[in-house]
Amino acid sequence: MARTVWDSTVGKKTVMAVSGLVMLLYLVAHMIGNLKIFFGTEEFNHYAHWLRTVGEPFMHYEWTLWLIRVVLVVAVVAHAVSAYQLSRRDIKARPSKYVHKKARSSYATRTMRWGGIILGLFIVWHILDLTTGTVHSGGFETGKPYQNVVDTFSTWYGNVIYIVAMLALGLHIRHGFWSAAQTLGAGSRTRDRALKTTANILALLLTLGFIAVPVGVMTGVVS
Repeated sequence: MARTVWDSTVGKKTVMAVSGLVMLLYLVAHMIGNLKIFFGTEEFNHYAHWLRTVGEPFMHYEWTLWLIRVVLVVAVVAHAVSAYQLSRRDIKARPSKYVHKKARSSYATRTMRWGGIILGLFIVWHILDLTTGTVHSGGFETGKPYQNVVDTFSTWYGNVIYIVAMLALGLHIRHGFWSAAQTLGAGSRTRDRALKTTANILALLLTLGFIAVPVGVMTGVVS
């Protein structure tokens, strides 16, 4: 039954919708946590340490954090695979290009695929920068996320990469949230307007919330 559902277009869209909502919930929590940087070094570093001790003593050190990471990896892979396969299926369904091209869809809709690629590459860079410190500038300091964030956003390329990715994220959420609602049966003629408004608000708040951190470093509010 699981294979039958997965092989169907509806099944892939459902997997894509559910995994997208899982990532959206994480992004909301992640943004709120990021904004703690405006309360100072001690507050932000304490928050980062708390993430590793959630659930103790029942859960060992970092077990909860690793559980969250595993869920996120599964969601990202499921989302990316279903999106790729749906894209290939769509291309095979219409192998020849349309004679007349009409830009009826929104900008966010037309850039969903490229936005997904940008976000995928950003996730890799973000992990290598602020989790492992592999590509981090200024000397990565384990256990000092505040200092590491300031280091990253003290470079022009760190700001460019992050802000471009967050703009792509905003467009992705704007279209993705509404599409997920339609796939899961939440949409209707009476609710579509409210769902689109919610999608726009979520996209705007998340984009501004994430971009606030590099802007805070650039302006000296966070230093």
